[in-house]
Amino acid sequence: MADTIANGRPDQSANNIDGPTNPMVTPILTDLYQFTMAYAYWKAGKHNERAVFDLYFRRNPFGGEYTIFAGLEECIKFIANFKFTEDEIAFIRSSLPPSCEDGFFEYLRELDCSDIEIYAVTEGSVVFPKVPLMRIEGPIAVVQLLETPFVNLINYASLVTTNAARHRFVAGRSKILLEFGLRRAQGPDGGISASKYCYMGGFDATSNVAAGKLFGIPLRGTHSHAFVSSFLSPDEIIEKSLQHRDGSSVCEDFVSLVQTWLNKLKWSHLLGGIFSETNQSELAAFTSYALAFPGSFLALVDTYDVMRSGIPNFCAVALALNDLGYKAVGIRLDSGDLAYQSCEARKFFRAIEKEFGLPGFGKMNITASNDLNEETLDALNKQGHEVDAFGIGTHLVTCYAQAALGVVFKLVEINNQPRIKLSEDVSKVSIPCKKRCYRLYGKEGYALVDIMTGENEPQPKVGERILCRHPFSESKRAYVVPQRVEELLKCFWPGNSDKTREDLPPLKEIRERCIEQLDKMRSDHMRRLNPTPYKVSVSAKLYDFIHFLWLNEAPVGELQ
Repeated sequence: MADTIANGRPDQSANNIDGPTNPMVTPILTDLYQFTMAYAYWKAGKHNERAVFDLYFRRNPFGGEYTIFAGLEECIKFIANFKFTEDEIAFIRSSLPPSCEDGFFEYLRELDCSDIEIYAVTEGSVVFPKVPLMRIEGPIAVVQLLETPFVNLINYASLVTTNAARHRFVAGRSKILLEFGLRRAQGPDGGISASKYCYMGGFDATSNVAAGKLFGIPLRGTHSHAFVSSFLSPDEIIEKSLQHRDGSSVCEDFVSLVQTWLNKLKWSHLLGGIFSETNQSELAAFTSYALAFPGSFLALVDTYDVMRSGIPNFCAVALALNDLGYKAVGIRLDSGDLAYQSCEARKFFRAIEKEFGLPGFGKMNITASNDLNEETLDALNKQGHEVDAFGIGTHLVTCYAQAALGVVFKLVEINNQPRIKLSEDVSKVSIPCKKRCYRLYGKEGYALVDIMTGENEPQPKVGERILCRHPFSESKRAYVVPQRVEELLKCFWPGNSDKTREDLPPLKEIRERCIEQLDKMRSDHMRRLNPTPYKVSVSAKLYDFIHFLWLNEAPVGELQ
């Protein structure tokens, strides 16, 4: 009998793969009909028949023409540790009709994923509709039990990674993107998953401490408005001393040093008239925060008035820190006209640099937040702004613009017999049989088309002309002479076969892959408005077979 670990799950340590990040991802995290089908398969003696399922999606999200594949690692962790506990089996028994035979529950007791094979696109890849993200092969009853958790683990992960990549594209490479979504995410798992996959999609850091610990994502954050408004005056600051950065001396009254600098700013001929009296409670908060974090001082400056109080107070503290060898990080704007305020703040910083001869002060970091989304970033770019970093939360992690990716899981082969799912809606017709998938690249190095072939068809070759056909439209076809051919599906779980298992790369490597993949896409596929559709095709042989099977399976009507 296998040993058990802390959460009561059987130990699968022989796989050398940890369990899913969320301990709630267990074999019973599925729909009831998966168990009713599993029982019906078992009752009919079909449960061990070899089946092939494709996991894919039908339409790119957010009105775009690309998607980022994410969630594969969690799927592999799930099947590597797939085993029912006695409590779970008892619950399943109580949830099914009493007529279900004891033998079925004995079957569940011995079940694992050793007979499953999984072929998948590498996580972090750019992917497109209809092309399988994963091909799952194995006993049909077991594969059906994997359907719901796989769809769940891939759906949100790919959606939010794509959302993050789109925000990165609009913001541009030079900007810092910070994920601030934990408090608005759909529950703890939504928050943890969002932090991981936003980082994968190109964000630089998160405010989520748990995600930082779990995944090694850089953490960023400053204080809130509550910290600023909690102070009443500088008199509250008891410990006023601050040691010089190099340890050579101690400033005994940092509060007075800050006030001295504020007076200098007030009477500066370059800055005169911008402000008169600043809010002293805000000044006290900034001073106190700088005493706590002199090497990483970043202040939220919009609690009272950005230009008349927040910016001057911040600069006074930053200049006092500069006297002691420290360099302030910058400011955060969280309300109002972000384009205007950032430009005015930048002018203020540059004026100080010029007035007091402080190289680099004019380049002080400006971070903006306040319910940002793709459209806001695009608008800021068009208006002109001086923001260096964006903190994005609600619209990012909730995928506010689209609720779900629409991942599906369809049977394409059973006992080596191809199967097809038909529909009056052509977009819902499945592409049958076990397939191989390739990405063909053109002369300029960009991806031109993805093509699916039958498993036993020869691989497309560099320099050879290939006929690429739309799966369902007879007139849509084109010849391609690829300069590079990339096979997309690789074996990530060989089960009991002798195939070599692909390694699961670390998160930073997946993030780098995502960035590199997006660089290989033509700009017209990437643009926000009216992007050019990326072509997904099938080989001529597979096209003929799809339509043969379609005609063979579709009922023939009779007119009376």
